[in-house]
Amino acid sequence: MTQSLDPARYAVLIVEDDALVRAEAVDLCEEAGFTAYEARNADQAIRLLERHSDIRVLFTDVEMPGTMDGLKLARGVRDRWPPVAIIMTSGRIKVEASDMPENGLFFAKPYPPKGIIKALNEIATQLHT
Repeated sequence: MTQSLDPARYAVLIVEDDALVRAEAVDLCEEAGFTAYEARNADQAIRLLERHSDIRVLFTDVEMPGTMDGLKLARGVRDRWPPVAIIMTSGRIKVEASDMPENGLFFAKPYPPKGIIKALNEIATQLHT
């Protein structure tokens, strides 16, 4: 018997310091069927990752206040939680593939909602196989 794809079994951690942008990202992730956790900075994100083993996607802004930016957070997540998929976004910084962790995705702001949902659905499919 095959299991049906249920993205709600997986969570997305949204790391964004702008409350409005963060709320919109939460809505997008929930629309795609995922559970969504939110953090304002990398330090909060690490604490949530330590507490919630269902987080399988990191969706982070590059520029944010705190002890590390989104690139450093993404590299740390890749080292400590290798199965977590990484989606990065920025309105001012163009992130090159060489700057990103392996298999990371980048979307420039304002990012296309359909593009994010498509990427999340593809990640959910990969998690399911």
